[in-house]
Amino acid sequence: MPSIVVLNQSGAEVGKLELSEKVFAAELHNQAVYDVVNSQRAGMRQGTADTKDRTEVRGGGRKPWRQKGTGRARQGSIRAPQWRGGGIVFGPTPRKYVLKVNRKLVKVALRSLLTDRFNKGSLIVVDKIELDDFKTKSLVEVLKTLGAMDKKVIVITTEEDLQLALAGRNIPNAYVQTKQHLSVYDLINADMYVATEAAIKAYEEDLQ
Repeated sequence: MPSIVVLNQSGAEVGKLELSEKVFAAELHNQAVYDVVNSQRAGMRQGTADTKDRTEVRGGGRKPWRQKGTGRARQGSIRAPQWRGGGIVFGPTPRKYVLKVNRKLVKVALRSLLTDRFNKGSLIVVDKIELDDFKTKSLVEVLKTLGAMDKKVIVITTEEDLQLALAGRNIPNAYVQTKQHLSVYDLINADMYVATEAAIKAYEEDLQ
């Protein structure tokens, strides 16, 4: 069974945590991660782009000239696509870009990412993170102490902490979020995870 050292926010070892093999020693499924991220990115698209076809543009009610005898090409409307100000052919119209994936696939993707970061040594578990104030430098000092400041890092907790969130929002390469609000897209976007012991246990409970 895999295990990991538990640190305090000063970087000192305070214990050891036995990890679930099903969650932190899972088979890596890159396709599952790709499918879930693709679905989430598709869901971010507004789908509001719209153009007008020849039935929607203004004007063009009558035939510009008679059918025969002018020497010019026959035209039915000055709002046909080939005319300036005419309708657009095959332009975008409002649509939904939603790609559905089932919950089992999301769990496979989460297991894959957690296993990958654990295997690479990019998972740091702390007993808790408590700041005395909401200053950015307070969290920067904690991340430097843990050796997580030189990479793109996600700080994962189980409960919302206003001081922690405020301290983290001005750090370009850090993102503070609760476990229940993190998506696969958020997790794949980070090189390192700094998670509380409670967050790790919550992942194990959800992904069994």
